[in-house]
Amino acid sequence: MKYALILVLFFVVFIWQSSSSSANSETFTQCLTSNSDPKHPISPAIFFSGNGSYSSVLQANIRNLRFNTTSTPKPFLIIAATHESHVQAAITCGKRHNLQMKIRSGGHDYDGLSYVTYSGKPFFVLDMFNLRSVDVDVASKTAWVQTGAILGEVYYYIWEKSKTLAYPAGICPTVGVGGHISGGGYGNMMRKYGLTVDNTIDARMVDVNGKILDRKLMGEDLYWAINGGGGGSYGVVLAYKINLVEVPENVTVFRISRTLEQNATDIIHRWQQVAPKLPDELFIRTVIDVVNGTVSSQKTVRTTFIAMFLGDTTTLLSILNRRFPELGLVRSDCTETSWIQSVLFWTNIQVGSSETLLLQRNQPVNYLKRKSDYVREPISRTGLESIWKKMIELEIPTMAFNPYGGEMGRISSTVTPFPYRAGNLWKIQYGANWRDETLTDRYMELTRKLYQFMTPFVSKNPRQSFFNYRDVDLGINSHNGKISSYVEGKRYGKKYFAGNFERLVKIKTRVDSGNFFRNEQSIPVLP
Repeated sequence: MKYALILVLFFVVFIWQSSSSSANSETFTQCLTSNSDPKHPISPAIFFSGNGSYSSVLQANIRNLRFNTTSTPKPFLIIAATHESHVQAAITCGKRHNLQMKIRSGGHDYDGLSYVTYSGKPFFVLDMFNLRSVDVDVASKTAWVQTGAILGEVYYYIWEKSKTLAYPAGICPTVGVGGHISGGGYGNMMRKYGLTVDNTIDARMVDVNGKILDRKLMGEDLYWAINGGGGGSYGVVLAYKINLVEVPENVTVFRISRTLEQNATDIIHRWQQVAPKLPDELFIRTVIDVVNGTVSSQKTVRTTFIAMFLGDTTTLLSILNRRFPELGLVRSDCTETSWIQSVLFWTNIQVGSSETLLLQRNQPVNYLKRKSDYVREPISRTGLESIWKKMIELEIPTMAFNPYGGEMGRISSTVTPFPYRAGNLWKIQYGANWRDETLTDRYMELTRKLYQFMTPFVSKNPRQSFFNYRDVDLGINSHNGKISSYVEGKRYGKKYFAGNFERLVKIKTRVDSGNFFRNEQSIPVLP
């Protein structure tokens, strides 16, 4: 009898909890419906976990297979907004029901913070991919770009209107505009034109009260914060107005590789001396990895130099033969082409391919891990040799060196939240890709070991990191109380934003004191 009563009570509680959960879910969707524009019904934009299209919508913009496993926490609901009122409703109802909202544009955030939770609590995703218009105005050399657009779409629609205008942003066409700009954003024209945030002039966003604001209405402080300080900490950015920049009808690109046996050490040693001081029109990235040597059983280090020059081949050769002869560049290494075709080249697509490839949002995805660093002093030849030895030992992780200088050294560190300007020679991106889930722990650890080994060669106090390369190894914010939230936020925030962090916190506290817009690495509020 006793056990029967317990059993009955168990089922009563279970049924109550199930119906309560269902009622709460129903109330949330009712809230969404009643708070969106009736002329633009929100119901078709809502995808529940039991809905047939839910998985395809969720997985469409997952760019890291580490967060597409059966054990990955999933949102109980996705709102694939098709109208601004859907965004307003998501904020209003998320606040009313005390639900965490994740904001996703392209899904390229390396540690999945736009669609995964580390807290274990229920959450929903506001996915912006349907809000993707690109309105180019050639006469004013500007464009309004919705944050759900991808960079490839931006590039394509600019090229459709003008063959001598471009936008200085990232080299990966499937990156979402929202995350790219709000986190800083850079590309292979940054030495000439600065970062993406140096080329924005207005924005439209929905604040915590559901109001739509432009730059004038939000004020310069809030505009400053969403233009490089992570827009998702302050509201939902709907669109940015960007400045377009001038490019010649033809640019020059090249990609050449050298191994240790081909004097890679001497070339890299010279690269770090000259790359940040070359003409602003020239950007030479180097990617360093481990490959098979001339003897198959031995490994060697390979350095691949990838360049963009806003000019012709003859001028480029003249510059490099004089300033960087160690590279050994010859005319046959170079390709002279249009700027839009150079975008394809940097994406490893053959020059001459159709520009419409930039409109494709799908891409092959891997399991991956990324980390970042900044270098302020040249590394000695002995230091480089020790790095090569460590890379050969670890074998898997790669490094990409992106040179600074040029316009990056002329813009003040406080003009935008992105602080790493003058004094930085180059940025490092560490990376590992793999296809087998069973390799995850090993490859993650190998990447962290290379990052740790590089400690003596990179910035210190704090060790600097790039916000667009979000890295949860730097700290995770549980948002459990304002004091602990601020302490946890400072741990990663200082590394991303240095002296600009405290200003970001003050702005956050003023515009979102209840900390509705939060994720594991968002800007905290003041205690």
